[in-house]
Parts: sequence; C-alpha cells; structure tokens
Amino acid sequence: MTTGRILTKTPLISGFSPINKFSDSRMMSVLSRSSYRYYRCNTKIVGYIHVTSLNRRDFSVPDSNGVQSRNFSNIFCVNIGRVRPRVVSLIPNVASDFRNQSTSVDSNVNDKSFENIFIQSSLNPKPLVFDRIDTDDQSKLEEVDGSKVNLDIKLNDLSENKDERELSEIEKEAWKLLRTAVVTYCGNPVGTVAANDPADKQPLNYDQVFIRDFVPSALAFLLNGEGEIVKNFLLHTLQLQSWEKTVDCYSPGQGLMPASFKVRTIPLDGSNEAFEDVSDPDFGESAIGRVAPVDSGLWWIILLRAYGKLTGDYSLQERVDVQTGIRLILKLCLTDGFDMFPSLLVTDGSCMIDRRMGIHGHPLEIQALFYSALRCSREMLIVNDTTSSLVAAVSNRLSALSFHMREYYWVNMKKINEIYRYKTEEYSTDAVNKFNIYPEQIPSWLVDWISEEGGYFIGNLQPAHMDFRFFTLGNLWAIVSSLGSKRQNEGILNLIEAKWDDIIGQMPLKICYPALEGEEWRIITGCDPKNTPWSYHNGGSWPTLIWQFTLACIKMGRSDLAQKAVNLAEKRLCEDRWPEYYDTRNGKFIGKQSRLMQTWTIAGFLTSKMLLKNPEKASLLFWEEDFEILHNCVCMLNKTGRRKCSRFAARSKILV
Repeated sequence: MTTGRILTKTPLISGFSPINKFSDSRMMSVLSRSSYRYYRCNTKIVGYIHVTSLNRRDFSVPDSNGVQSRNFSNIFCVNIGRVRPRVVSLIPNVASDFRNQSTSVDSNVNDKSFENIFIQSSLNPKPLVFDRIDTDDQSKLEEVDGSKVNLDIKLNDLSENKDERELSEIEKEAWKLLRTAVVTYCGNPVGTVAANDPADKQPLNYDQVFIRDFVPSALAFLLNGEGEIVKNFLLHTLQLQSWEKTVDCYSPGQGLMPASFKVRTIPLDGSNEAFEDVSDPDFGESAIGRVAPVDSGLWWIILLRAYGKLTGDYSLQERVDVQTGIRLILKLCLTDGFDMFPSLLVTDGSCMIDRRMGIHGHPLEIQALFYSALRCSREMLIVNDTTSSLVAAVSNRLSALSFHMREYYWVNMKKINEIYRYKTEEYSTDAVNKFNIYPEQIPSWLVDWISEEGGYFIGNLQPAHMDFRFFTLGNLWAIVSSLGSKRQNEGILNLIEAKWDDIIGQMPLKICYPALEGEEWRIITGCDPKNTPWSYHNGGSWPTLIWQFTLACIKMGRSDLAQKAVNLAEKRLCEDRWPEYYDTRNGKFIGKQSRLMQTWTIAGFLTSKMLLKNPEKASLLFWEEDFEILHNCVCMLNKTGRRKCSRFAARSKILV
C-alpha cells in the first residue's frame, strides 16, 4: 500500500459566498494562479491538502456570515516497505451551519474509513456518524453521544458476491473483467479505467478514470450491493474539483469537474522503498480539442443521487463539502450571460461526443443531463437562508427548460408539417416561427423515415438552425428524467421500435442517426478520419447505451424492448471481447479503432441485466412527472391562444 497525493494545477480559494443568481454575491478570490497543490491522504482518508509553498493559505470556505470556516491543512502518510502507512499530520477543521450537522466521525491514525473527515463546530466539536451501517452484530456497536457507532466498519468489498454464483458464464466473465479494471488510490478503490486490454501497447488516455465512463460501473456495483467504491469515487473527484483549468493561461469559472484522472505510483522523494500515489486530473487541457467537459459535473450530481437512492445512505450528500460541490457546479451552469435560452450553451466536444460533430450550441444530450442534474440538486440541496435563492433559481430554470424543450425541440409528423409551412422573417412577439427556421432545412431523409406514431427530440436548436438528427443518449435521458411528457416519451420508444434496424441493428445502439456523409462530413467534422460515416460518433453503435435504454424502457413499461436489445448484445459482446463501439450502418463490424475490454461496455451490459432482474431498483433511478414544474410555467406564450402551454396540456392528460 502506498501514500497518496492529488496533483492538480489549481489555485486555492480564500472565500466563498452563497450562490445567488438574482442578487450580488461575492465571488471566490484566487490567491495563486501557477503553483501546484498536493493532496496527501491516509489509506482511507481523502480531502486534505498539502501545499508545497509555505506562503500559501489553505483552501477554506466561509460560512453564511463570510467567516472562514472550512480549512484543510497538511496531511500525508508514508509507506516504508511493508509497514502500514501512518498519518504524520492531520489538522482539518470545518464548521458549518448546514442544519448544524457535522457529517463526520472522529478520526485517528487507526481509522479505516476512506471518507471520514473532521468537521468541527467552532464552539462545540463533536463526532457524528455519516455512514448508516446496517448490521446484525449489535456487539460491535457502541454509544457515542447517544448514537450507535460501528467499531468495525466494513463496507462491501470488491470480492465475489454470493448472487454472482447464479450468473451465466458471460456475466461472470463480465464481473471478472470489471473488477480487474478497478483503480485504487492509497489502497482503496476509487474508480475503473476506461479500457483494460492487456494487448493494447498504446492506451492513450484509456488508462484513466473518466467521470462519464464510470457511471455505468458505479451503478453495477451499487446494484450488486457494493457501495464503497462509488462513495470513494464521489469524494475523490470532489477533491479534484478545480478552480482553474489552464489552457493558454485562460481560467474558466470555479466548479469545473475533471473529465478524468489518472493514478500513478511514483517513488517517494527518490526512495526505492517508499512510494506514493499521485492522482493527476485532466480538465480538458489534454483533450483532443482542448475542450472542458461540461457533462462531468452533471454526471457527478446524477451519480451522487443514485448512490443515496440505492444504498439508503443520504448522509454523504448532506456533508458540507459535498453540498459545496453541488453549489459550485450549479453556479457554473446557472451563471447569467449573453445567451437568452434556458438551455445550456456549450462548445463542440464537451460531452460523450467529444470530437467535432456539429453539436455546438444547445445539444440535446447536455440539456437532458442538465435537466436531470437540476432535478437531482433540488432533491439534495439543504434549504436554508444560504441556499434558498439557489433552490428558487433551480426551480425556475427547470420550468423554463422543460417548456423550451417540449415546445421547440420535439418533432413528429404533425410538427414537421407545421415547420414545412412556416413563414419566415417574423419580427413580432406573436411570431409563430420564433427562431426563424427556414422550411428548406427539413432534410429529405426525415419525411420518409419518421413513423406516424413516433416522434423524438431533435439534436440541436439555434437561430435559423434545427439539427434533425436523432441523438440516442439525449432522447433516452429525456425519458428517464421526464424532460418529455408522457406522450412524448412513448413516442420516442415507438419510433425506436418502428426503426429498430436503423437504431438498434445488429448491435444496440446508434449514438446518432443518420451519419454525416460526403461534403457535409468534410465541412462539419473537418474530415475527421475517426468520425467517418457510420463509425465512432458519426453513426457508430455503442453498447454502453444499452443500460440507459433499459432504464427508459422499464420506466415506460416496455421491458420487452430492453430485453430484446440485451439478448442481441449478449450474443456478440463476449465473443468480440467487449468492444468500445461498432461500425457500419447496422453495427455489424467491430469499430476500426475500437478499444477492446472497454469498461463501460462491460458495465452497461451488467447494469442492464440487473435492472431487468430488479425493476424495483430501476424505479429509484428515474423521475416521474413533477407537477410543481408543470404548475410553475414561466414561459410567455403568444397572445393569440394558438396553442396552450405544453406543461398544462401534459398535466391535464396525466390527471385524466
């Protein structure tokens, strides 16, 4: 076992003020822009900072009165040969007014819990328990301030679960490969690598832990009753949350979550006997297009909620540092700017489609994840004087975003016919064609392709531009999060069923349909040799999407469709060695540059199988229609009464 540190080129923050979208709030000040910050931890403790410059101040977050209250001070541990690491220095101190809750336990050198942290009130520090431990062995419980504390805390490890003995040979192999992909930091599991093919001599960044990629792995572990690795991951990436990403000396807003991180083991101070783990995050400065990941923070919030729902341990999301992390992400996403749409404006390559594919602007995938993250945040944020305005801002954005997506992104045969008859150059507030869409934009393939009973959310909407491509991930999350109405959600699955050969083919599921070809491919992708037609992000088939398809189908009572897709994938995935993606129009060939032993392919398959076996657990991961969002419609419809608000229309249908 080794010591550990987190290496990231980020400044420390001297102050933090409540996030208030509608009032003046004091921004965090950056004390340094170039020095490195190190995190060093006990084998199972994370979140303490060692600053190489003695003149630099520790990271702190003030309370609602602006008083410095969160202080992480120096901690490191050493490992000489086989001697167990010991804590040399530990002086963290956090005080908070979040429900007057300390979300910590008393820490000492023998503490084995990865997530434990001192959180002390400035006046009356006392240890509390933030892990809910269910155990039949009451002899291991002792009273601490009136609370039961497990003196032999032992979370589910990554050993074989008894339920796995009843699995098929393919599932057993998948579990074995998933466990092999686990990455440890200070001897504790903190994630899974993107791909783990021993024959791959040039892993590039596939040997890193991606926030996006780890989500299906996390769900597989959670559904299997193994929560430790997920909790470790959430806390580890929280400590990586940056306040500076340097690309040509430019630093974006605070709260950015890394796309990925890599754990490396290096000699400690040149010694051949002592080693340390170094966690090196990537905030986009090493990405293909040097683009910051917009979706990482959204996925982190979604996974945080899933952890609480599936384990019953809600204390993690109530921690002061976790609450602060949520607020930082929301602040980054809810900041006012020049954009007038409620949808989130992003650049190309900032999500799962991380190469140039013409999705810049307001891509559906980001909007669906944004909507899901907002709903998660509204559930998890502790409401008090500090956060009340933020919660109100989240609720207002949910209402506006829901209407915007349902009204302007949705297309079916009726809506396409309406667009076909649009008048253009309308300047009044009563305009029907609000975004000046020219009917000539309707592609020839669409009229014959879309089914009479189905519909879907288009890929993008901007002034004078509608991207009519079908993007699978965004449409599936529209179902999962209830971004779409019940009728729209049913229409999406009806369309997938009607166009099964196009979207599912011989390997589920197409990431988008159709592919860009010819001159369109050359202009939009920049002649990208990896995104050739029907390959990779340009119409390739990605087996990892099957878990999200399964979740959407279970929600809508169409488990038969999910089972059919899972059976189709199961026939080939193991034989093909779990590829990253498939090529050709029907997904017949393994991707020409596809990595094998792709972890989220493996995890997506396992998660789908477990969701189908335990649909009651699936119900914990999706959202039903929220009547409060329907009621609080903040949109301004035209005065002609040509159509009523889709929210109220949807609500009336549900109530009937």
